[in-house]
Amino acid sequence: MNVLDLHAETWTSLQARRARLPHALLLIGQKGLGKFALAREFAASLLCEQATADGRACGACLACNWFGQGNHPDFRLLQPDALADEGELEEGKKKPSQQITIDQVRELDEFLGVGSHRGGLSIVLVNPAEAMNRNAANSILKTLEEPPSNVLFLLVSSEPSRLLPTIRSRCQAIPVGVPSAAAAGRVLAAAGVADGEHWLALSGGSPRFALEMATTGQGAWLETLSARLAGGRNTDPLAAAGDLEKLVKESKGRLQLKQVIEAFQKWLIDLTLVANGLPVRYFLAQEPKITMLADMIPAVRLIHFYRNLNQRRQEAEQPLNGRLFLEGVFLDYRALFSR
Repeated sequence: MNVLDLHAETWTSLQARRARLPHALLLIGQKGLGKFALAREFAASLLCEQATADGRACGACLACNWFGQGNHPDFRLLQPDALADEGELEEGKKKPSQQITIDQVRELDEFLGVGSHRGGLSIVLVNPAEAMNRNAANSILKTLEEPPSNVLFLLVSSEPSRLLPTIRSRCQAIPVGVPSAAAAGRVLAAAGVADGEHWLALSGGSPRFALEMATTGQGAWLETLSARLAGGRNTDPLAAAGDLEKLVKESKGRLQLKQVIEAFQKWLIDLTLVANGLPVRYFLAQEPKITMLADMIPAVRLIHFYRNLNQRRQEAEQPLNGRLFLEGVFLDYRALFSR
């Protein structure tokens, strides 16, 4: 997937800042748009010593070779250990952190203090920025308040509202929009994905998220979830929670509770859209069933339950009993249909 072709306007906006770079840029947009890949491409182009006319990295110079191998001396990536650890979790091994910690930020001290090895920029890429815990965020904030010279912070976020307002205020925001359905469809077709429209709908139009769902078996748990939700007042909360908890455990970290709640929210959005005479946005294949269910739910209950799910989404990132958590969510869902 060529992320620059999908986001040509954003790339142009980034290139326009090359002459007078701020000390921090914040790329924002919904999940799965390729923001991280776009930020990496921009970092590579800034470090490249023979950039092309349109600002892309040449891919052949010494700097590009270093960057491609992950050892450029003027580049650092801050991300949760869970993103860096792509292997399956060994039995008895501690789960890698989902947060960016203060220790990771402190490791930047020497990098920021010695200056550039190549006489140009030093770049710190933070992805996703909302994964910084409170201590890490405060430490980054101190650096942004008194930024070293010739250092660029590139922050990537799908949930910028979760960042400290003071961090957001010290960054120039770069919105990354949803690519056209035609462009996203071509990307999925080129990757051999069948029924691209279905996966794009579930992903909210994000081609990278759609590709991930279509190629990593995520369709199985989404089918299980939608089948349970389609039961409406006949949904068995205990059995539904058991099904989803089992899938979360069997995924060995690839499926998380927050993803289940996010899909739950999409189902509720579709119910709300249909209740207001609009077509579904996400679960296209289930539109007839969603239409039937929407007629059974008072509008005020949909509003209250969506607010409840927003709270549940935050709770899902905390240590908790997954089975009890899911049972509570499904019980609340079934209550939507009570007379």
